[in-house]
Amino acid sequence: MDTEPIDILLVEDNPGDVFLINRMLEECPLRYTLHRVDNGEAATDFLRQIQAYPQAPLPQLILLDLNLPIKNGREVLADIKSDPQLQHIPVIVLSTSNAPEDIEESYQLKADYYVTKPSSFDEFTSKAQDIHNFWLRWQKNN
Repeated sequence: MDTEPIDILLVEDNPGDVFLINRMLEECPLRYTLHRVDNGEAATDFLRQIQAYPQAPLPQLILLDLNLPIKNGREVLADIKSDPQLQHIPVIVLSTSNAPEDIEESYQLKADYYVTKPSSFDEFTSKAQDIHNFWLRWQKNN
């Protein structure tokens, strides 16, 4: 297991979902520092270390909601994956949608993984394990 915590950027505007995702991550054996922004424009600023985020760390993992204010998650994902400075960062799309078209579009935009947000406490462990397994596979292959 890694000794250094990883920096995770959570891009989520819904406080209830933030709470659920925090609980989910608590179930995950990863050591991490969580940074959060609540809209797509702030995510872009954070990643480019501009505006209110000049000292922001470059995250090693991004958890991205699709439905965001100002700039939606699809636009943020497209920006990340088209930027040579950011495209190496794995992006896990977290969405309440399990619609095939949302999943397919996310992968077409080069999302690294798609996870449906847990809707109940019972789903936390499973989703946390999904994220942990993804991270371990990603690290092994990179």
